Amino acid sequence: MAERREEMLRAAIEQIEERGVAAVRISDVASALGVSNALVLYHFATKERLVDAAFAHAAEADLARLRKLLSRRTTALRRLRAAVRWYAPTGQAKGWRLWIEGWAVSLRDPALREVARDLDRQWKAALTEVIEEGVESGEFTCPDPAGAALRLTALLDGLAVQLTSYTGTIPRSRARTWVEEALARELELPGPGR
Repeated sequence: MAERREEMLRAAIEQIEERGVAAVRISDVASALGVSNALVLYHFATKERLVDAAFAHAAEADLARLRKLLSRRTTALRRLRAAVRWYAPTGQAKGWRLWIEGWAVSLRDPALREVARDLDRQWKAALTEVIEEGVESGEFTCPDPAGAALRLTALLDGLAVQLTSYTGTIPRSRARTWVEEALARELELPGPGR
C-alpha cells in the first residue's frame, strides 16, 4: 500500500513538472501508472490533496539529500559548498520547474504554502547551522549566519527562476560564478573576482 502511494506521488511530481499544476489531472497520474482514476482517488480523495502530498514528498526528498550532504565528515566549508552547488540551478538538483509551480500555486493554496514555507525554513536552518559551525571552528568569518543563509537561498531561488523560466537570459557559467562570488562574500573568503 505504501509503495503504491509512493509510486503515485512520483508520477504526480513528473506530471506536475511536465504539465503544470493547473493542467495536471488525476487521470494523467493514473494513466502514467496504468491504474484507474478511482485508485488514485482512493489514496488522495482530491486533486488538491494529491498535489499537496506530491509537493510534501518532493520537499522531504530534497531535505534528505541536503541532510546527507551536510552530514559528511569534512569541513563545514566543503559541506556548505557541496550543498550550495547541489541546490543551485546550475547544479544537480532537479525539480526547479516543480518548485516554481509550487510557489505560484501556494499563493492560493494554504496547505501547499505551508509545505513550501517549511521546506524554506528547514533549508535556511540547515545552512545557518553549517555556517555557524564554520565560524566556530575558525574556517571562515560570517557576522550574520542566518542572514547569509537567507541571502544565499534568495539568490539561488532567483537564479532558478531566471534559468528555468527565461532560458538563455543568463549563461549557466555566469550563474555559477555569481553563486561562488556570493558564497565567498558571505564567508569573507577570497573568491572569484576578489
